[in-house]
Amino acid sequence: MDPFHLHLISDSTGETICTAARASLVQFDDIETEEHLWPMVRSREQVQRVIEAIKENPGFVLYTLVNQEVRAALEEECRRLNVPCIGLLDPVVTALAKYFDTEIKARPGRQHTLDAEYFERIDAMHFALAHDDGQSTWDLTQADIILLGVSRTSKTPTCIYLANRGLKAANMPLVPGCPIPEALYEADHALIVGLTKDPKRLVEIRRQRLKLLDQDENTDYVDLDMVSKEINDARRLFTKHDWPVINVSRKSIEETASAIMQLYNEKREILS
Repeated sequence: MDPFHLHLISDSTGETICTAARASLVQFDDIETEEHLWPMVRSREQVQRVIEAIKENPGFVLYTLVNQEVRAALEEECRRLNVPCIGLLDPVVTALAKYFDTEIKARPGRQHTLDAEYFERIDAMHFALAHDDGQSTWDLTQADIILLGVSRTSKTPTCIYLANRGLKAANMPLVPGCPIPEALYEADHALIVGLTKDPKRLVEIRRQRLKLLDQDENTDYVDLDMVSKEINDARRLFTKHDWPVINVSRKSIEETASAIMQLYNEKREILS
């Protein structure tokens, strides 16, 4: 079966519409789609170029366009081509305007305004990169969240995700025979979370990593007994310090980060 064509049209970067479209598509099994992203569409001329592409590959059209003239041009052309065309944010924005009893301000890309929150996210991203894998322990007191775990427990991508939410996240690997830096215990305002994983699953991931790097697989790094000991030692450490633990074996990065953010908010409520 040929893939279904999905045209995603935005007057900004297209990040919002891509995320929403993919979140919707996962609800359908055995459906293959080909995405066509059209960002920064802000004029009738740009709409016409998109329409020519839709003629070549007819398919479902989703858009986030706030300019009424541009929207009207797109909708009219899609009607002529007899292809479905839906404004993704229209129902939500209209409902909010009614609830707030206010007028909608049609400003393309307004969600990406360079406000204080934007710069906080950038700062948090720099922090996560500088404090990845146990680096730069001298200023851990500035961290909002510190993740601990043995190798390949998704510490780095989780920190990056948290940074994109404006949280300064650092991570430290738990390596057999290597002590934890004393700086960790001085970061008493940070939420410290232990990440763990099923030993068999962890061995599989580590083997894949070694193959990718073309390294010898005859090592304790992928020995099931040694890996199980690593995980048990880590759990004992987490229990000793009463640090919350999240098993990431069957969790996506988003799910793990969501659980961490919930713990972080609970900690803030207690301290406030």
